[in-house]
Amino acid sequence: MDKLKALETFASVATRGSLSAAARAEGVAPAVIGRRLDALEEHLGVKLLVRTTRRIALTHEGAAFLDDCQRILTEVAGAEASVSAGGVQASGHLRVTAPAGFGRRHVAPLVPGFHAAHPRLRISLNLSDRVVDLAGEGYDCAVRVGDLPDSSLVSIRLADNRRLAVAAPAYLARRGAPRHPRELLQHDCLVLSSDASQTRGWAFRVPRNAQGQEDERALAGAGASIERNEEVIHLRPGGPLDCSDGQVLHDWCLAGHGIAWRSTWEVESEIAAGLLVPVLEAFAAPPNGIYAILPHASRHAPLRVRLWVDHLRERFGDPAFWRR
Repeated sequence: MDKLKALETFASVATRGSLSAAARAEGVAPAVIGRRLDALEEHLGVKLLVRTTRRIALTHEGAAFLDDCQRILTEVAGAEASVSAGGVQASGHLRVTAPAGFGRRHVAPLVPGFHAAHPRLRISLNLSDRVVDLAGEGYDCAVRVGDLPDSSLVSIRLADNRRLAVAAPAYLARRGAPRHPRELLQHDCLVLSSDASQTRGWAFRVPRNAQGQEDERALAGAGASIERNEEVIHLRPGGPLDCSDGQVLHDWCLAGHGIAWRSTWEVESEIAAGLLVPVLEAFAAPPNGIYAILPHASRHAPLRVRLWVDHLRERFGDPAFWRR
């Protein structure tokens, strides 16, 4: 029995939650994974996992053994890296998932450079707006944008995600620029349709004073739906055009058809080029985040995952990256 491979297999099954997920991550048949686990349990003389056709659960001994396995594997990876001829070298299969639009624009361009620095890696990038089950589907890392739901997954903030109302110069020349969020009700707003995201609406910060309360009453009286959260309001403007695809809204906005509420990662280059103009910047809501999501604690993550997260953090943390 290859003891190190057996430990890697056990840790992979335990963290991913199934033999099939661990098998997909390694590119082998589930039966191979099962035989390794059987050999490890026979060698140790204890049951580590309770396996059924529906789920896998750790025994008490398995839970304690998992902590030791992850520590050992992390130390082995560090020892290998320290003696690699070319410096820190990652190997294996790195499986990453990201939202489609963000992934095409900002994650996919980083993959070839990362692979060039770590040529022993195989990298698979999945672009999907579906919320992927990392452990169940065998992914090492997800990149996610926006507010995160409560979860047992580990999140690492990579950068701020600011949202701005923007319009093309042609639209502003024709209709003028709104000076307060309430004036959006008199503008053509390009909104995501109800079956997409942004279900809470466009967020703006309004001062918490008498005038702010008066502004809220005016917005509500004009038919807007507002949710109060400290000094942030959520406004659901309307317009003659809506779409479930954010890229279509982006194209319509560039063409001068209305005002859109977009993330800076989508529009910063167009703003820098003068193709789009921010409006209502004084009312911009606090940013949410862009995150790397891991299925388990980062200190136990394989070297390839830790290096990938560092790569993302370095690139996304550079303001010039978003203006390129």
